[in-house]
Amino acid sequence: MPDTVLELPRGLRSELKEPLGPIYTDTAALLADAGEPLIAVGDMVTYHLIEGGRVPDLALVDEQTKRSAVDGDVTAAIGGFDVERTVENPAATLTAALLAAIRDGIESDETTLLDVDGEEDLAALPAVIVAPTGASVVYGQPDEGMVLVTCDESARERARSLLERMDGDTERAFELLGE
Repeated sequence: MPDTVLELPRGLRSELKEPLGPIYTDTAALLADAGEPLIAVGDMVTYHLIEGGRVPDLALVDEQTKRSAVDGDVTAAIGGFDVERTVENPAATLTAALLAAIRDGIESDETTLLDVDGEEDLAALPAVIVAPTGASVVYGQPDEGMVLVTCDESARERARSLLERMDGDTERAFELLGE
């Protein structure tokens, strides 16, 4: 049984649909604007960044896009990472293992792929909190493109606010993130 720290309440779901940054449809333009380190959340985002010539410093994938299995060509193209780990994280949750793996992946000097058994959709929020100032977190906005979040105090405040309104142990989540 996974050690769930936070769970997304139904009332917060609509607020999460509001992007945390600008939406890009052009990978080259996104990469030109992205900072370091580069963190990718989602299979299609990771695929497009790799196809654009940039292996993310940290990527989280679950082999799903819009609740369906990703194409085999996409899965096959996601590679080139120094470290690959599998982490369990059920849908609409953030587990202790995922939070710690995000922190470790961002702090590592090696590129890291986290293959999430479950769902990685909420991982952008803790990634924004942990990533250093100037870093970029990229996640998919269904049917629109890729959202580029520049990690600064404003983005961190918004991510913290969302996490604080989730059900569960917020204090523990922040401890696992090293906050």
